[in-house]
Amino acid sequence: MTSNNLPDLIFQDDSLLVVSKPAGLLAVPGRGADKQDCLSTRLLQDFPDSLVVHRLDMATSGLMVFARGAAMQRRLSQIFREREVSKRYIAIVSGKLEQEAGEIALPLISDWPNRPKQMVDHAQGKPSLTRYRLLGMDNGNSRVELEPVTGRTHQLRLHMAAIGHPILGDALYGDGSSAPRLLLHAASLAFKHPVSGEPLNFASLAPF
Repeated sequence: MTSNNLPDLIFQDDSLLVVSKPAGLLAVPGRGADKQDCLSTRLLQDFPDSLVVHRLDMATSGLMVFARGAAMQRRLSQIFREREVSKRYIAIVSGKLEQEAGEIALPLISDWPNRPKQMVDHAQGKPSLTRYRLLGMDNGNSRVELEPVTGRTHQLRLHMAAIGHPILGDALYGDGSSAPRLLLHAASLAFKHPVSGEPLNFASLAPF
């Protein structure tokens, strides 16, 4: 973050913005006066036409895309909804993975009495798919690359916990005291520019 609390700007043009969200900052305003400071509000200071396209959990850091204007918000939202965006996350998860690469296909649904938690529900859950790849070991834990093929709420966090390897620092699905923060970072985004059609590729190093 810069000294005036504005977000780190990775890319800007007349159509969209790509910014890096720090861990611990809301992506959009929450309920209550104490939850109004967020990435989208800060961005409005310099870009009054910026609009949210997708979200990251408060505890997650990394790349986010914002549209400039309502028409571009509709187009970019469609690109995300139709899975025309390649997304990669870096995480450190508990223990050593049994396989160096694989897929997790577990249907997810809101755990309504315990919201905002989600849960695996084979009867009513929405199909959810995560691909993972082991990058290396870190003090007995696994540094992994995660690809959310679908984009369910808390998908990466719940999927990794469900196979016995919760993300370090995850207070909802693992042990919040296992790291100073949730060790999950949105490290890369790739998609075609909504106007020119040119390939866009953005990367952000994980701060852990």
